[in-house]
Amino acid sequence: MKSYGNKLRERINSGKILSLIGVYDVFSAALAAEKFEAIFCSGYGFAASYYGLPDEGYITWTDMVSYVERVRAVLPNSHIIVDIDDGYGDPNIAANITSRLERVGASAIIIEDQRRPKKCGHLPGKEILSLDEFLPRLEAVTKQRDSLYVIARTDTADMDEAIMRAKTYIEMGADGVLVEGIKNVKDISKIRSNIGSSASLTLNLIAGGQTPSITLTEVSKLGANIVNFSTPCLFSVQQAINNTLDSLIKNDGKLSQGENDISLAENNLILKKMLNSVLN
Repeated sequence: MKSYGNKLRERINSGKILSLIGVYDVFSAALAAEKFEAIFCSGYGFAASYYGLPDEGYITWTDMVSYVERVRAVLPNSHIIVDIDDGYGDPNIAANITSRLERVGASAIIIEDQRRPKKCGHLPGKEILSLDEFLPRLEAVTKQRDSLYVIARTDTADMDEAIMRAKTYIEMGADGVLVEGIKNVKDISKIRSNIGSSASLTLNLIAGGQTPSITLTEVSKLGANIVNFSTPCLFSVQQAINNTLDSLIKNDGKLSQGENDISLAENNLILKKMLNSVLN
């Protein structure tokens, strides 16, 4: 039986662009997996859902491992890519979480070079780790993994430095790279031409972020292999909850049941499907 990492590696090498859907808990992961083949356990979404906090370094590695384990239990066939921030501040911790995530069924990890206290990669005011600080963590990860797919992310705002770092990270053993917060989509092809064809290139797209909206077809033509939609589930559920509660207030507590509303039966159906995945 192939490992999850090798299954993802084969999928990426197929040449067809891969979409990752960012989720914030097990339920949103199950919904995303109904429509997409790969999910992203987003640090931004998990911090909001589990802690009620912004993505500024509050996540512990133990909580992230438990989260991925719960997701894998109900999604045995999905590709699961996991945000591990900066490796949680230390090469030993980075190696430890790599082993544990691979053991509980992660397909890939994304490790970044942003300094703590970190923040969403599309927000201003980020600080970047020096190569002397970050490379030992990346090296620890690439040496520790068995077949886990490793994507190294750089948050530097300078494109020349980003390309230099991307090439360095590939030389260190990363399977792919992600340059965060690209403002000019033409830079995607520039990155691709500089890193060669052996490593994958990931683009991170977020509503209201620094990277302009672009289609999957355009992204693929520019040379990217993976598009990470990191927050659509979290943002859409915020809007949906607000709309539902506003309607409840407006209608004096009368529950609406329109044709687009989810019923008890529909909700229970997805929960039963998740249970069957655990039991079978």
